[in-house]
Amino acid sequence: MTASDARPEPANTDHAGPEGVGSAGSTNSSGPSAPFSGATTDAAHAVPAAPQGPVTRLQPGNPDPGTSKAGNRQVGNRLAGAPQAGDSVGANALADETGPRLAIIMINWNRWSDTIECLESLMRTDQPVRIVVIDNASSDDSVERMKAWADGQAPYDPPSGPLGRLTRPVLAKPIPYVELTDAESLARAPGPELLTFIRSAENLGFAGGNNLAMRHALKDPGVAYCWCLNNDTVVEPDAPRAIIARMDATHKVGMCGTQVRFYHRPGTWQQLNGSRFKLLTGQSSGIGANQPVTRPFDPKKVARETDFVLGASIAVSRAFLETVGFMEESYFLYFEEMDWSVRNRGRFAIAFAHGAIVYHKEGGSIGSSGKKGERSEASEYYLMRSRLKFYRRNFPFLWPLQYPLGLSLIARRLLRRQPKKAVAMTRALLGMSRT
Repeated sequence: MTASDARPEPANTDHAGPEGVGSAGSTNSSGPSAPFSGATTDAAHAVPAAPQGPVTRLQPGNPDPGTSKAGNRQVGNRLAGAPQAGDSVGANALADETGPRLAIIMINWNRWSDTIECLESLMRTDQPVRIVVIDNASSDDSVERMKAWADGQAPYDPPSGPLGRLTRPVLAKPIPYVELTDAESLARAPGPELLTFIRSAENLGFAGGNNLAMRHALKDPGVAYCWCLNNDTVVEPDAPRAIIARMDATHKVGMCGTQVRFYHRPGTWQQLNGSRFKLLTGQSSGIGANQPVTRPFDPKKVARETDFVLGASIAVSRAFLETVGFMEESYFLYFEEMDWSVRNRGRFAIAFAHGAIVYHKEGGSIGSSGKKGERSEASEYYLMRSRLKFYRRNFPFLWPLQYPLGLSLIARRLLRRQPKKAVAMTRALLGMSRT
């Protein structure tokens, strides 16, 4: 679903669509499958040209480009004098002199603690990455909380449990960063700081938030790939390297997914790469969904069967964005990845970075759970609305069929004694606002 805590009124998306419709969409080293095997481009999705050279963005009060937000002198991207005590570890993601080829995009919406945990895991990667966190107009002081964490003023407490190892020991602070407004992010290229916080003036939704952050990241001409990652995740330290390696090795790569396991059930997959999609009914089934991670799988077969990559962890190439375009923002929530895959049909390959492992909490702020009967009313509303929009945009001949199918889904909610969900879905079916 993509970005947990980042979408509009919601902000998370694990993309489990109506009655199994997921936002998955995985990889296919030979290109998208049947329903997604044509293609169309939208000029409105054009990617901005990369500038001739990077522009250094300084924090107020910084004497020169070699000084971080916290005032410590930078050597390359590493802070000289940053604490290296036995109870902390350096941020490897910021430590290499080589420019990053991968930009990691995250949306935050009123879930700063999840975002910080994700950052603590990401920065242990064994290579440099550029990380862009966009805050979708949170109301819980998220940006200040994240800045306090980076400055070392708000200690991070790793969680207990098996995944605590991914953020323990804590990262040494301060961590250099830059803070931008949404307007500044479009006007200025990334500077020497590899962590950027973008403070959006409004909630741009899942697609809008990711698009803004990707546009900013691509102003760094060295960035070849953008990895849109839900903020309610943690990752194995070698995940970024595995994504880059798979995308580098895939001819004309466009989209790439990963292994996504449940955070609270790390021995179980949420999905492998993405989902299969049934065009007639609009239903999808996650590849490997709810299967034990000990079960063998064939990465090439997974890639071939992927119709669209799971939105919680989806990487795209610069060439893909320059040709196919950015996410369609009119959805606001759900079906963005599916729409992306349809627009990509016949153009770029879908890959599967099976060595990259992500753990997803699933359903953070909007309640978009993949479990039967557990989605929130807001999630049900946006799923129904986006489903209709998806068919009207891409398969208009099947659009009328979605109304009787929608009524059947509403009837199921009533049979489950979930009248509020049925009402929310009916409003979406009739083209009405959520409230």
